[in-house]
Amino acid sequence: EEKLKVHFIDVGQADAILIQQQDQYMLIDGGNNEDGDLIVDYLKKQGVKGLQYIIGTHPHEDHIGGLDEVIHNFHTNKVIMPKVSANTKTFEDVLIAIENKGLKITSPKAGDTYSLGEGQWTILAPNKDEYKDMNNYSIVVRYVFGNTSFLFTGDAEETSESEILSKSMKPAGNLQSDVLKVGHHGSESSTSLDFLNAINPRYVVISVGVDNGYGHPHEEVMARIQEKNIEVFRTDEKGTIIISSDGTELSILTEK
Repeated sequence: EEKLKVHFIDVGQADAILIQQQDQYMLIDGGNNEDGDLIVDYLKKQGVKGLQYIIGTHPHEDHIGGLDEVIHNFHTNKVIMPKVSANTKTFEDVLIAIENKGLKITSPKAGDTYSLGEGQWTILAPNKDEYKDMNNYSIVVRYVFGNTSFLFTGDAEETSESEILSKSMKPAGNLQSDVLKVGHHGSESSTSLDFLNAINPRYVVISVGVDNGYGHPHEEVMARIQEKNIEVFRTDEKGTIIISSDGTELSILTEK
């Protein structure tokens, strides 16, 4: 039985996550502009030949910065990005890379489910067409492998979290996940108590830069997590974090 491996790549104050199951791979976000080469090298070291999916959670530079490099370097089956554009060279570069490869952008539809290896992932957000804050367009994904589950939130803030919660009240709306990638680098705009209670994770991962200027992760968020005795893994402290699952048990390897 091939394990699932989820790599939270240390890209400082940014996000980049590689999910690997059997010989299939997906990438959620691509760090800052200068992280392109680092991510491409990391993927090559993992033996990535092509990507089933690339998700650019939302057009902020610290999430899509290196995606153009990745798209240039690897065959990709599907690129999923929310229906919102940014008037930046970074965003342009990604669009050009997509076009050069003859790809089209797939828009996320909440409730859509896709397969990766023996696991399935479902899009939980965005749930609306328009938001005031770019972060709330973030694609939120829950990946399930056997009896283990992972929730990836991009920079989704409380607005989006509460939409996810109200949708999940319906039957089959289980959100509980073993691992939560904390929204928005641990900003207090995300990880509301209601959301954290619904996810009820065993582990949280925070993708965050050493001594970043935003004060991420914020104290309030850390206090909420600590009150629930959840084990925390931070890229600023541990470097790249790899969580493996055999469908039942999780094991965690950190670079530092």
